[in-house]
Amino acid sequence: MIKRAIEFAAKAHHGQFRKGTDIPYIAHPFNVAAILAKSGVDDELVAAGALHDTVEDVETVTIVDIRREFGDRVAAIVGGCSEPDKGATWQERKQHTINYLKSAPMDVKFVSCADKLDNMTSIARDYEAYGETLWQRFKVGMDDQAWYYSSLVESFDTPGFNETALFRAFQHQVGTVFNPAGCP
Repeated sequence: MIKRAIEFAAKAHHGQFRKGTDIPYIAHPFNVAAILAKSGVDDELVAAGALHDTVEDVETVTIVDIRREFGDRVAAIVGGCSEPDKGATWQERKQHTINYLKSAPMDVKFVSCADKLDNMTSIARDYEAYGETLWQRFKVGMDDQAWYYSSLVESFDTPGFNETALFRAFQHQVGTVFNPAGCP
């Protein structure tokens, strides 16, 4: 299943690149799947990690396609990791994610946290390399990004999930980038 998910995601994201870079976008879903695999989760969660952005970021892929190819559980996770209204403002979309993740199913928390951890790892690496100019590639600057990621830490900080190594790694990475003096 993981191999099929990676192949499906690679085809779906073909020609896409990470924001403001020449890095093929597929590197991100691969990293998310790898983070999940290292976390010891099952194959369906790893597959969902590889597929997590296909419905949200690829116009030709629907949740019905994911369900048909990978089953109900993977489709539910991918659906839970997808922003429901791409027409909403950045602030509205991020607030929805923050609110949803507070009570999201554990499967969605795992995939979403791995997604956000990979994003934060990329931001940390690029911040070190490019400094403040990094924020120009995003729709919003550092202050809004800090609000979003710090709020995500609070959303993931729920009984059961806050004890995972994945949560602790994400929490540390957010602290490293946005509050280096006081990171946990």
